[in-house]
Amino acid sequence: MTFAGLPLGTVLGVGLGAAAATVLLYLLKLRRRPVAVAFAPLWHRVLGDRDASRLFSKLRRWLSLALQLLLIALLALALGDPRPTNALGSGRNLVLLIDTSASIQATDEKPTRLDAAKDAARRLVRGLGGSDRALVVAMGAVPVPLSTMSDDTTDLLVAVDRARASDTRAELGRALELAADALRGLPNGEVVVLSDGVLAAPPTTPSLGSAKLRFVPVGKSGKNLAITAFSVRRYPLDKSRLEVMAELANLDSQRAEVELSLWGDGAIVDSERLVLEPGARLARFFPDVGGARHALEARLRYADGHADALPADDHAYALVPERRRAKVLVVTPGNTYLEAALLLDEYLDVTDVKPAQYPPPGAFDATIFDGVAPPPADKSGGLVYLNPPAAGSPVKLGKPIKGFGFDTWDKKSPILRFTALGDVQVATGHALEPSAGDKIVGASDAGPILVSGTRGGRAFIELGFDPRQSDLVLRPAWPLFVLNAIDSFSESDTSYLSAYRTGEVWRVPVPAGAREAELSSPGGATRSLPVEQGRAVTFGEHAGFYRLTSGTADARVVTEFAANLSDLDESRILPQKKLAVGGENAPPPVVNGGGVRREIWLWLIVAVLALSVVEWITYHRRVTV
Repeated sequence: MTFAGLPLGTVLGVGLGAAAATVLLYLLKLRRRPVAVAFAPLWHRVLGDRDASRLFSKLRRWLSLALQLLLIALLALALGDPRPTNALGSGRNLVLLIDTSASIQATDEKPTRLDAAKDAARRLVRGLGGSDRALVVAMGAVPVPLSTMSDDTTDLLVAVDRARASDTRAELGRALELAADALRGLPNGEVVVLSDGVLAAPPTTPSLGSAKLRFVPVGKSGKNLAITAFSVRRYPLDKSRLEVMAELANLDSQRAEVELSLWGDGAIVDSERLVLEPGARLARFFPDVGGARHALEARLRYADGHADALPADDHAYALVPERRRAKVLVVTPGNTYLEAALLLDEYLDVTDVKPAQYPPPGAFDATIFDGVAPPPADKSGGLVYLNPPAAGSPVKLGKPIKGFGFDTWDKKSPILRFTALGDVQVATGHALEPSAGDKIVGASDAGPILVSGTRGGRAFIELGFDPRQSDLVLRPAWPLFVLNAIDSFSESDTSYLSAYRTGEVWRVPVPAGAREAELSSPGGATRSLPVEQGRAVTFGEHAGFYRLTSGTADARVVTEFAANLSDLDESRILPQKKLAVGGENAPPPVVNGGGVRREIWLWLIVAVLALSVVEWITYHRRVTV
């Protein structure tokens, strides 16, 4: 016999102490009150009868004491929680991995797949044997233990109830590593995965040792629509206008007629009906969007009005980019074409200086060096070099070339968006020799002529020829190139925040000097975040709009940003009935495999209650008094 509650020494101490106190109380003599009576001979006869039955009276008192001592012994043993030693050694040790990813929010199980998984976990907990123990873990992007390794079914059921779904994917590999650590050195280990099978496959299969892997599948249907990408931008040449892009996916095997609506600041601003073929992905653009100054939200549903099985990916969020005036410094001996291109954007504050006047006072978002390459000063921002000299050029100049053009260029580069360079002709220039880490944005047959990269932590763009030695300055591509280059630096500025992805570590910039920040989540909850190297750090679990308050006591700054699920794999919610790890399918767990839990302490309490009833009956029938 083994005591799983109080140790044997403590049980004996408690029992002997209580027994000694009870015996002492029984040994105390009753203090009798004298009473005057009129006829003494009559009382002599009564006392004589009492003397005759004194022995039986003493025996009755000892019977009462024995019952009290037996009650104390049973209560002391119940405190020790006795267990059979051989049963404790043969018990199972289970780790219950409850899927809490985005796909587990699907409503094909009622009310959700998560509820079905939790019901299955409760059945396993209630079926634990008397010597079984279990650990409950929420399996999301990061596994989170919700309990200790315990045999207390009440605590385990409470832990199961605490499992909450998030807008992240479930990382099976990390969860199995945690389970392996929890079961290391324990006999009869089992890892039970309760999931729809939409899991991020581990890059390598963790070793579970002697532990066995089990799988409980949930989910019925894979019918789902999803918004897989959502973004908003201002037009480069007219920052008062917005363009919104949304990418949709039909992850069902049937053709779907859907409705995509765009909401701005809580009111609908546009709507469109579309037809999505099975398995299709479709990008839709909303040009010249009006009616939104702050926040945008995209909503997707079937055209007949009903929602699909997974609401989490039917919404996407974005903040309207701030209309901030960019400060641009132009270092040039004089360039009319460059000045004309910069006049097209009313949100540019342009400062022109001669090369001998560089650097002027002040801070700038971008600096354009026209035919010169002085050492860049602090606060010069991103750097644009137009036909720089060899001395000072961030990219080594190669051989001179003549009569060339853009034979290849990166059409996806933000520097060249909306530009057409196929027929540009250049008289003279230089081929560039980029370093490791530089990106070739445009090239001729003779070599690269447009390169981007970083030097000393500062972004740069270099053009290997003088634009005035080409017909580029006579084309719409010229002002687009100039403004795109400046926008590329502004967009990388820390004051501009794009939508974060859930399931990743977020590092949100905060003002200099801030030591902590407070984050308000979409549900309204707030929590404090640590600040490391000028950024507030947190792990993103839910999609929606966030508010980050930071700064110093004298100046508080509020930063808003959006987060989206944007995970196509997590939107593929077709449930898997089998879980293969290491090339083998995990079988289902054995419910009630350890037998019905037999708690000896519970039966001891029942015995105490029964003896108390016997004591009560014998007392009132004057058997023990």
